[in-house]
Amino acid sequence: MVTYQNYAAECYDDLKQIYHTSAEKYEEKTLFMQKRGRQYEEISYRRYCNDVDALGTALLKRGWGGRHVMIVGENCYEWVAAFMAVICGVGVVVPVDPGLSSQQIANIARLSDASAVIFSSALADRIDTPALASLEKIRFCELSQWISRGQECICTGDRSYLDAELDPGCMSLLLFTSGTTGLSRGVMLSHRNLCFNLSEMCKMVYIDDSDIFLSILPLHHAYECTCGFLCPLYRGATVAFGEGVHHLSRNMQQVHPTVMLCVPLLIERLYEKICANVRACGLEGSVRTGIRMTNSIGSEKLRNAARKKLFAEIHQSFGGSLRLLISGGATADPQTLQGMREFGFLVLQGYGLTECAPLVAINRDTAPNDRAAGMCTPNTLLDICDMQNEGFGEVRFQGDNLMLGYYKRPDLTAEVIRNGWFYTGDLGYLDTDGFLYITGRKQNAIPAENGELVYPEELEAYLNRSAYIRESVVVGYPGIGSAGRQIVAILHPDFGRMEAILGKNISSERFDLEMKKAVSEVNSALPPHKHIRAYLISEEAFPKNTSRKIKRAGLADLFYEQYREKQKSKVT
Repeated sequence: MVTYQNYAAECYDDLKQIYHTSAEKYEEKTLFMQKRGRQYEEISYRRYCNDVDALGTALLKRGWGGRHVMIVGENCYEWVAAFMAVICGVGVVVPVDPGLSSQQIANIARLSDASAVIFSSALADRIDTPALASLEKIRFCELSQWISRGQECICTGDRSYLDAELDPGCMSLLLFTSGTTGLSRGVMLSHRNLCFNLSEMCKMVYIDDSDIFLSILPLHHAYECTCGFLCPLYRGATVAFGEGVHHLSRNMQQVHPTVMLCVPLLIERLYEKICANVRACGLEGSVRTGIRMTNSIGSEKLRNAARKKLFAEIHQSFGGSLRLLISGGATADPQTLQGMREFGFLVLQGYGLTECAPLVAINRDTAPNDRAAGMCTPNTLLDICDMQNEGFGEVRFQGDNLMLGYYKRPDLTAEVIRNGWFYTGDLGYLDTDGFLYITGRKQNAIPAENGELVYPEELEAYLNRSAYIRESVVVGYPGIGSAGRQIVAILHPDFGRMEAILGKNISSERFDLEMKKAVSEVNSALPPHKHIRAYLISEEAFPKNTSRKIKRAGLADLFYEQYREKQKSKVT
């Protein structure tokens, strides 16, 4: 196995140490950039530290000590101030997806034992409801008043918050998963979990005080919260809050980010945009020549410098300073990652779960493997158990960032944490260099006709490489006269690209031909028991959660009638 040099990264006991240490070190340096009207307001490290201490003091004065406090709102300065104030001396912070309905928010309040909520005024209709009437409420727009009250208390000698002792090993953060496990699982995390995670991440990926993060993923998820908010704070960097994906280009020109956390879908869209602009300008030949020339440069550092110079106009469209994209949440297309690197953008793939706060594996910035989810961090362990015939098994993990358990669900905790190992439910394998490859989700497995299991994620990765398929979901339907299930692909075509390449008014025969060709190419690369036996068409994009993951639950049932009609037409 290859050995690597780690970057220096100190591990703190708790987050209060981190924000106080950073404030002392970076003082008036900009920590956050918040859009106010048309301009970005800059908030310094010192101001943030003072605001958090004051807000925490005011919340204790109000009697919120020891409470579970929900935070519901969009990415903004008020969110990060409230989060840190609660977690560092008030009580347990419970971040909530602002896209949830009032009933779902009420369910989380009940499951988390929340007695207070800090929320955005834009969500008032979902918070000021009878189901949440018992909660004490503070709006984001009121936080400045509470900060002022807290500052007055501190000036008169109130040190209740400043001197509050934190237990690094106790639950301080309660996150409710939005994936396939459902909202009933509240993940309990501690300061130790988060601080350990920050240190481990920064030993493998270089971040310093010259970096500017553009925050576009939701902060209520562990991925953006730990890696896109706490990490910059820990390393002396700056965080600019984006206005949403639709305003991404404008925000990049305004803040000139150096780092962005993304999901694979966004990476693919950025790459597609670059390639579409190259085609529109008729520069495909010269770009291919430029890529060949830069690929021949021996030194990675010189090669990357040459790419940035050669494709300077493309880099300017991303703000001119973007050096690193970190992809998480799902498996990214290796060809897309390589393509972005050939244009001078380093994209690192990582793998994590909320239960691990969230980092399990990540690619090092000095030695990325585009096909792999990454490798375990220096002081954690990865293992594959229950190995199958094809060489993969269930991924399990050990590390100090592993959750304390599921809130009030010792039964569920015992199912996934056994003898110190966390059983992720994901399937994969490790190569001889220690790289982890994720092949699928255990619970998504489809029993094939020969009794073997087929993992839809593998087939979907192949399908999504087709020029004419935007996204896909592979399901299993009952086979006729067989104990197994028939593998069926539900395809959402890229209608725009089809029109651009094949022209408008594409005949149904030509459309079917292209879809059949895409499926046939996938089948030719796979053994017979994994072959896709039929395909269905989804005119609309698949529903997604706020992490941009496809909501698989119910899709098979939704398209079953279409499948039956297609089978009947074959018979007749």
